[in-house]
Amino acid sequence: MKVGMTLPIMEPGLNADMLATWSRTVDEGPWSSLAFGERMAFDNPDTIALLGATAAWTRRVRLVTTVIVAQLHDPVMLAKALATADMLSKGRLSVGLGLGGREEDYRAAGADLSLKTNAEVAHRARIMKRVWAGEKVVETIEPVGPPPVQQGGPELLAGAQGPKSIRLAASWADGVSGFSFDLNVRAQKEVFDLAREAWKQEGRPAPRLTTAFWFAIGDNARPQVQKHLRRYMNWIDKAALEAMLPTVGFAGTAAELKEGLKRIADLGTDETLLIPTSDDIDQVRRAADVMG
Repeated sequence: MKVGMTLPIMEPGLNADMLATWSRTVDEGPWSSLAFGERMAFDNPDTIALLGATAAWTRRVRLVTTVIVAQLHDPVMLAKALATADMLSKGRLSVGLGLGGREEDYRAAGADLSLKTNAEVAHRARIMKRVWAGEKVVETIEPVGPPPVQQGGPELLAGAQGPKSIRLAASWADGVSGFSFDLNVRAQKEVFDLAREAWKQEGRPAPRLTTAFWFAIGDNARPQVQKHLRRYMNWIDKAALEAMLPTVGFAGTAAELKEGLKRIADLGTDETLLIPTSDDIDQVRRAADVMG
């Protein structure tokens, strides 16, 4: 199983130097990917702009979006932006695509809430693939470019969890961009089993199976996770959030993290992405020690 690292883009006080240092440290370490997700109504960086920067800051790791909310973007413009990122990174881009869970992000982007459906994600993904194939999807003299470096476009991973969304994703995605709130291996196995069966029924190659979780290592690990999530998960009812905080994410020792990753690997997982709950780069170095 490959293991990637996520940039701490949901932390306060971000700046270019810190993001560049993190990106280069991950690129020079044992990590397979450098990941980051999208949010609109928050003070995190824009995903597309950050893809351009990380393409310049790194040379080796794949760049993974986890996930871009398809309905916040015009699909043709998004296809052009992602093809550009694929070109700048020399074919190192993987794209997580989903519908998102926060209505405020739709309002912030001026997006139509009636389109917040998995069917609409599938529709937009198909438009993007047509753009990447060089088709003229709009009335223009030339097709929309540039062409992506990766033939057919970047790998698309669906941010899908339930049976219905996974079955639909099998018609357009290359795999699933999963997430585990509490490292529940049994629940993750159910998602992966659903995906394997759905892709099989579609007559497609086995899906790429990925997951992610928040982590903190050290004596102050649990308070660190809780502090991060109280800020990040500000759209959740406070009482409900407080009830979740004792168990959400991973908080423990390096040895315990290694054991947790082993349990996830035993599911046949292709890649797990670690999500830091602090901008302290020592967390990356301590997690790297787990990788040996």
